[in-house]
Amino acid sequence: MNEKHYVSHPDPLEKFLKKPRSSFTRADILRFVETNDVRMINFRYAGGDGRLKTLNFVLQGRGHLVSLLSGGERVDGSSLFNFLEAGSSDLYVVPRFRSAFLNPFSEIPAVDILCSFYNSAGEPLPGAPEHVMRKAHRALADTTGYTLEVMAEIEYYVISEKKDVYRIEAQRGYHETAPFVKGESLRLDAMRAIVQCGGRVKYGHSEVGNFSDGTFDYEQNEIEFLPVNVEDAADQILIAKWILRETGSRYGATVSFAPKIGDGQAGSGMHVHMRLMRSGRNVTFENGEVSDAARSVIAGILDLA
Repeated sequence: MNEKHYVSHPDPLEKFLKKPRSSFTRADILRFVETNDVRMINFRYAGGDGRLKTLNFVLQGRGHLVSLLSGGERVDGSSLFNFLEAGSSDLYVVPRFRSAFLNPFSEIPAVDILCSFYNSAGEPLPGAPEHVMRKAHRALADTTGYTLEVMAEIEYYVISEKKDVYRIEAQRGYHETAPFVKGESLRLDAMRAIVQCGGRVKYGHSEVGNFSDGTFDYEQNEIEFLPVNVEDAADQILIAKWILRETGSRYGATVSFAPKIGDGQAGSGMHVHMRLMRSGRNVTFENGEVSDAARSVIAGILDLA
């Protein structure tokens, strides 16, 4: 991509570094932090409960920053994963530079970085979900020559105090807009933050689910992403759900990803679309038909399900 591509780029790191985040290096993160007067580094990682965890560092000079980016930090794995015993729970969280983003909520300028788990011998933690996914994707590529791209649709409910103005008929919220949808501003703010953090958002809209229990309003929304490789897709979902919850908290609302929030009400799914790729080309279809390779993927999913 040429430099013009980054002139109005929404992601501060890609705009500054003028390169895609897939090419980020330790030197790039160092340069961004030092040039932009970043005061904090936050390590982020998913625990066994699927929620984003945080380890905060107030930067104390270049040497401190280099040490963090190079070696990561030790954490107690038994408090993060229930399959680890306390006696063998020393883990290290090591940053993945491609995942770095400028924290959109921090009052102190901070760069957050997703991390991978390693044991005390420097080996990837076998049971860590992101390692399992990476290992499986590598096996797919090594044995077949194919890679997998994924796009997700995140559906969620915004739960807020009941308002008696501009009501929508129950279960009629699909693609409605403000002022009938009270959570539209929340969704727009979250979408903007997700894109600034490197998320590849396709679009967002209100969904069918819309009802009240007399005390609270329940409004269903959706944010859909563009296809990216499966590891990056997982990272984007993790960050997006954190951003939605944080944005909801600032609006005084609860964001729920529960699959079913009430009897007779529209349920929420996290739909995952997949496409098989080879040499940068979608090979799901050949000559207008579903390809044999894609049929094998579908059969494998059905078998494992």
